[in-house]
Amino acid sequence: MAATPQKPAAATPRRKVSRHRGEGQWAAGHFTPLNGNEQFKKDDDGLNVRTRIETIYSKRGFDSIDPNDLRGRMRWWGLYTQRKPGIDGGKTAILEPEELDDKYFMLRVRIDGGRLTTQQLRVIGEISQEFARGTADITDRQNVQYHWIRIEDVPEIWNRLEAVGLSTTEACGDTPRVVIGSPVAGIAEDEIIDGSSAIDEIHSRYIGSKEFSNLPRKFKTAISGSPLLDVAHEINDIAFVGVNHPEHGPGFDLWVGGGLSTNPKIGVRLGAWVPLDEVPDVWAGVIGIFRDYGYRRLRTRARLKFLVADWGAEKFRQVLQDEYLGRELVDGPAPAQPLQRWRDHVGVHRQNDGRFYVGFAPRVGRVDGTTLTKIAELAEAHGSGRVRTTVEQKMIILDVEEAQVDSLVESLEALDLTARPSSFRRGTMACTGIEYCKLAIVETKARGSQLIDELERRIPDFDEPLTININGCPNACARIQVADIGLKGQLVVNDRGEQVEGYQVHLGGALGLEAGFGRKVRGLKVTSDELPDYVERVLKRFQEEREDGERFATWAARASEEALS
Repeated sequence: MAATPQKPAAATPRRKVSRHRGEGQWAAGHFTPLNGNEQFKKDDDGLNVRTRIETIYSKRGFDSIDPNDLRGRMRWWGLYTQRKPGIDGGKTAILEPEELDDKYFMLRVRIDGGRLTTQQLRVIGEISQEFARGTADITDRQNVQYHWIRIEDVPEIWNRLEAVGLSTTEACGDTPRVVIGSPVAGIAEDEIIDGSSAIDEIHSRYIGSKEFSNLPRKFKTAISGSPLLDVAHEINDIAFVGVNHPEHGPGFDLWVGGGLSTNPKIGVRLGAWVPLDEVPDVWAGVIGIFRDYGYRRLRTRARLKFLVADWGAEKFRQVLQDEYLGRELVDGPAPAQPLQRWRDHVGVHRQNDGRFYVGFAPRVGRVDGTTLTKIAELAEAHGSGRVRTTVEQKMIILDVEEAQVDSLVESLEALDLTARPSSFRRGTMACTGIEYCKLAIVETKARGSQLIDELERRIPDFDEPLTININGCPNACARIQVADIGLKGQLVVNDRGEQVEGYQVHLGGALGLEAGFGRKVRGLKVTSDELPDYVERVLKRFQEEREDGERFATWAARASEEALS
């Protein structure tokens, strides 16, 4: 019997092989721009736009601004267009940039180390009143942000800021952003080492220099010698954390590759101890790696954290030593666990010279020009004329004599700037939100302030350290993933089937040596109107179920989904 003929096997379709263009790393020879941002940076350095602002745009007005300058290079000088009023959150991702743009700007003043004189603070307040409709928000990176800025006024604002030693240089853009530092550097009784000189050296050598003015994305730096770990070092691109080396004495532990947004990563230790005088060179080495090896193909993978994740700490340290420093780094210890839960320096604290500093809490970082001017007056009347901003949207007045402390605290209370805040007032932060930000979906500042009032009324006895961070979009400017209660703005459906403003909830995030990201309960979203009820319910369950001395983050990690809903 003849065998049944078999059909020939179908040919396996050949997979189209495309040549990988690499990740856009300059060190690998990938200099061809791979996206629009890389193209406009190649066409003209962002620092050069200042001349056009001063000579053309400020004289001819908003409509004369080149689009690549408007939505690109002007960030190198701290300028973003703000959101046009009346556009709801549902249209944020739908409208074109020019439809979202108002003809006004947010302008960010960089305050490296959070250090201000009262003269500088007074000028910031006066600019707010004269040019920014009174706006002046304190950010969680120690800066001040104005809104309602006209392009015609920018040169005069720069003149006034620079006359007192301030600037907006590289406050935004693909640049080395503000160098944050301990707001009590040089004065705290328990300080391990004062990093102020390193901050000054980095600023004088590199900020505004074209050596690092074209990075793959922004680059965030933190330097602190405080044992409180008070600069959120875990979520910066580079951080120098004060430690005592058993042989070499005080110095810094080196961390790289932290960051949040939609792909959060905790920074990693390189295991290296850096003495104070070597911090600027090591900083330049790390940012040099980022400039040369950073990924420029996709904006979503262009932060340093992705390179660090791919390379690992060992390779990163080896490249830093071999190619950028030309020497080995000294191995060193990790920082010790902080003894205090609050790291914001709020309250009355003794300085190393016997005087006191007083930290106080504005509501979610929102102040105004008039208030800043009054703070400057209080600092001059009660202190030596030195003021600080913190990474928790708080402020500090330094050098207060003991006899002046009570008077200062009372004067601050009169301005609604309490040095004795509730846990809710102390621990709530909020980003700019839909009021001004083109990326935002929901309101944040007013919502945060209302939430504070409601929680103080409903749970007046709650005195545990607690952070509530409110963000208007997924980008995590307010650090939602590392808050006890992190609220990510989005549109949700209420019980009537209507699409309204609301939040995805993250619970139990933390910074410190037990740093970690908050837990998301499956399907848990709350509307803005439901928010006070939800937070009250969760906090009361925490009070009922917590073990002795247990932190909210620890409880949230073990609690049932029912308890967190």
